[in-house]
Amino acid sequence: MTTIVNTAQDQAWNGPEGAHWARHQDRWNAVNDGFNTPLLDAAGITGAHRTLDFGCGAGQTTRLAARRAPRGHALGLDLSAPMLAEARARAAAEGVDNVTFTRGDAQTHPYDEGTFDAAISRYSAMFFEDPEAAFAHIGRALRPGGRLALVCPSDPGLNGWVTAMTSLRGILPVGDFGRPGVPGMFSLADPDAVRALLAAAGFTGIAVEETRAYGTWGRDAADAADFLLATGPGRHLMDQADEPTRARARTALTEHLRAHETPGGVRLLSTAWLVTAERPRFPPRA
Repeated sequence: MTTIVNTAQDQAWNGPEGAHWARHQDRWNAVNDGFNTPLLDAAGITGAHRTLDFGCGAGQTTRLAARRAPRGHALGLDLSAPMLAEARARAAAEGVDNVTFTRGDAQTHPYDEGTFDAAISRYSAMFFEDPEAAFAHIGRALRPGGRLALVCPSDPGLNGWVTAMTSLRGILPVGDFGRPGVPGMFSLADPDAVRALLAAAGFTGIAVEETRAYGTWGRDAADAADFLLATGPGRHLMDQADEPTRARARTALTEHLRAHETPGGVRLLSTAWLVTAERPRFPPRA
C-alpha cells in the first residue's frame, strides 16, 4: 500500500463507520442493489475484461464484475480494512476466485498504466480529497478506450433517506447533507460540474444520466428507523441529544417511515447520476 492522501476518509472508514458497514453489509446491499445492473451494464464488462472497483467497500460490485468476466479479473480497492476483510470472506464463501482486494487510496495507488478495461464505483467516488487528480490517476490506469462508470447521489431532496432524516428538524440539529464540490455524499450532485471535472481529468465521451432505484431499509418502520439512526449521519445527530430527545426522534422517524412500509419492508427511493466516460483512444495532439 502506498501513501494515503485522503487521511480524513481513511480515519473514518477504519473506525466506527467502516465497522458498521462491514457488520451490516447485507442491509446496505439491500439499500443499493438496484444500481448494480445499470452500473455494470454501463461499464460493458464481459469476457476477459479487467475491472478496477475503486472504493469497493465489502466488494459486492467487485464480485459481480468478476462474474461478468469469467476469463478476466477484478481488483477491489478501498481504504477500509474492516470492509475489505468482509469482501475477502464473501468472495471465498461464494467461490469467486478471479478477484483481488487491496487496501489503498485510489488517488495514489500504483496502478500499471493501461491495465484495466473498466473502472467502476457504486457510491464511493464522492469522497476524494482532490477529485481531479484522483480521476486523472484512475484514467491513466485504463487502457485507451477503457470505460469509467460510476453511480453517485443527485439532489439530496430526491433521496428518501434524506427526506426521512430532515423530518427530524425541530427535534435534532439537522443541517444540510453536503454541497456539490465539497468532499462528502453529495459532492458530485451537480451534473455540469461532474462533466467539467472529468473533462479536466482527461476523459472523453462523458455522459451523466439520472437513474432511480428503490432500496429496502428495514423490515418495518421501527427497524428502518433504528438502522437510519445507527448510520454515520444518524449517530452524529443522536450523539448531540439527551436520552429523552433521542427517544422523541426515534418515535418521530418511525412515524415518518410508516408511509413507506410494504409487504417486503420499508422502501425508499434513491435518485442518482449514472456517469460514464472513456479514456481517449488516441493521445491528445500537441
